[in-house]
Amino acid sequence: MTRLPRFRGGRRTLPLLLAAVLALGATAGPALAAPARAHVVDEQRVRPRVVDLTIDSPALGKTAKVRLLTPDGWQRRGPRDRWPVLYLLHGLGDSHRTWTRDSDVERLAALRDVLVVMPDAGFAGYYTDWWNKGSYGPPGWETFHLTELRRILERRYGAGERRAVAGLSMGGYGALAYAARHPGMFRAVASYSGPVHLLHPEHVRRWRVAFEQAPEYRDLWGDPVAQRAIWRRHDPYALARRLRPVPVFLSCGDGRPGPLDKAGAKADEIEAFDRVLNRSLAGRLERAGVRVSTHFYRGTHSPAYWERELHRSLPLLLGALRPAK
Repeated sequence: MTRLPRFRGGRRTLPLLLAAVLALGATAGPALAAPARAHVVDEQRVRPRVVDLTIDSPALGKTAKVRLLTPDGWQRRGPRDRWPVLYLLHGLGDSHRTWTRDSDVERLAALRDVLVVMPDAGFAGYYTDWWNKGSYGPPGWETFHLTELRRILERRYGAGERRAVAGLSMGGYGALAYAARHPGMFRAVASYSGPVHLLHPEHVRRWRVAFEQAPEYRDLWGDPVAQRAIWRRHDPYALARRLRPVPVFLSCGDGRPGPLDKAGAKADEIEAFDRVLNRSLAGRLERAGVRVSTHFYRGTHSPAYWERELHRSLPLLLGALRPAK
């Protein structure tokens, strides 16, 4: 039986993923209308330091959620108060709630002086402005996160210009792609169990198997042969040299049950393949002269490891956010 590609970081199955992809559609505004501007339509305090925003996004053609973990003193902020920003990106099938649900991020003393931003990225948005057979248009997750959301946070929510980004699984890919595609925007990047080499031959093969069952997957980057240039523009491996200015942290398990897995856990093929992709990228980054730190360990594709790897990478991420002396 041929395996489908790893589209995971969440808990759902391929049929649900296909339904989510099919539901993504474009919207068109009236002719000659002024460009719409992303704006907050709802703001809710979930817990003392946790605020959820609902943003109406032209790039997405719909609303999306963003969770903020706010720093000390944030509620009393003045118009000129600014904090460094750490973006935490979720995996496939998850949401803006992932990091506060599956990790101890709210309890970390090291994050009391940082604005932590946890945006929704769709069921399988892949942190990309979708190609859509060359027509582009919604969903534009990259534009939503790095232009619309960033501007809102800087205007109204105390976000400064010192930024770092980290993510798990699909979000690990997104963190690296964002840092490489937008030089100067992020000062450090960390990826935990991400699918980080798009054009690796086995990764391409798995995507092409998926195309046979769900042609809609081509709307993301197109076909890896016919639209290879588009794939290269989104592949951290191909963009390795762009990461030279920033420190990079890569981690991944080997798929074997490890110390943080429950008794009786089975081998995890998804994590085992992610290990192949991460080792491939690590070698490429080293050859390109990137300051890369790696942690390859025994373990599966599961939240307990991502929480641990966040702890492990925080000194690198937060160190990059400190003002230059």
